[in-house]
Amino acid sequence: MCDNEVMLGKKVWAVVGATENPEKFGNRIYRRLKQRCYEVYAVNPMYDIVDGDPCYGSLSELPKVPEVIDMVVSPKRAIPVLEEAAKLGVRYIWFQPHTYDDEVLRITEQLGLEYVLDCVLVALP
Repeated sequence: MCDNEVMLGKKVWAVVGATENPEKFGNRIYRRLKQRCYEVYAVNPMYDIVDGDPCYGSLSELPKVPEVIDMVVSPKRAIPVLEEAAKLGVRYIWFQPHTYDDEVLRITEQLGLEYVLDCVLVALP
């Protein structure tokens, strides 16, 4: 695990599970990070645009390797993202509530990734 403040100090983020739906956490988190002047990338193969910005199908498609990945997908979708993140050299994963289970956390630790289990909307009021 990692301290929230360490990750919040990193300025390049990817929101995996970003969405165009303003009622969903994937959109609210993406917009909050932008409002707080983070360089943030939307990742979701179901969308081309999120909040007026390009949305990418995978981490590998991003123009820059993010420092932190904010996970807003179900645990069943998390493992391939974690594996891709580790291959790209990403070190930090922020798990939103309900986006992880025991297996996801075990794999996160096996891959040597540091993580936070918290809501970024609470951490960035």
